[in-house]
Amino acid sequence: MLKALMPVATFFMGVMCGTDKPRCDVFLNMVLVSVGVVVSSYGEIHFNIVGTVYQVTGILAEALRLVLTQVLLQKKGLTLNPITSLYYIAPCSFVFLFVPWCLLEKPGMEVSQIQFNFWIFFSNALCALALNLSIFLVIGRTGAVTIRVAGVLKDWILIALSTVVFPESTITGLNIIGYAIALCGVVMYNYIKVKDGRTPQLPSDSIPERLTKVSLLKSQ
Repeated sequence: MLKALMPVATFFMGVMCGTDKPRCDVFLNMVLVSVGVVVSSYGEIHFNIVGTVYQVTGILAEALRLVLTQVLLQKKGLTLNPITSLYYIAPCSFVFLFVPWCLLEKPGMEVSQIQFNFWIFFSNALCALALNLSIFLVIGRTGAVTIRVAGVLKDWILIALSTVVFPESTITGLNIIGYAIALCGVVMYNYIKVKDGRTPQLPSDSIPERLTKVSLLKSQ
């Protein structure tokens, strides 16, 4: 339920970092998506203060990461492509994951417990590579908020696949209602994006300024 606030957190981070403009319609749209996911998750509540703090911290960190990735891909004249972005970001991710792995997971691991399967490992790595490339591509072409809204669709696919792979998983009517609300939010967000894309951009110079420039050119 807390992670359902990710689109709203990403939108606020984007406004703070200057990648998005504060718009009431987009904010209400993000709230609608989050409310839908919260409704679909209702009934799975096991409150824990430590877990809540961890989750909220993770939400803020993920939102900031997506916004900063958008800055790398779109701002400051860098215009990095997905391959180049992954080339720079992957080593940093490895370092930051290696340190907590050594402190938290490595002491409890035993070599005898590891069952290595090359094809499972290779397919997993290939899916992760495709995921990272697609994320960078979407952020570069659209924005950080769009990738979080698209994440709602990913949740639906996960739920549908889980009911097939794990027959004990069931979908209740409340789950369907919640994701229907979130679907309305996704459709509205896409409509806002399409409408913004079709809106003609106003010229940077006004008509009097253009006439002034034309008269100066003629006098020269």
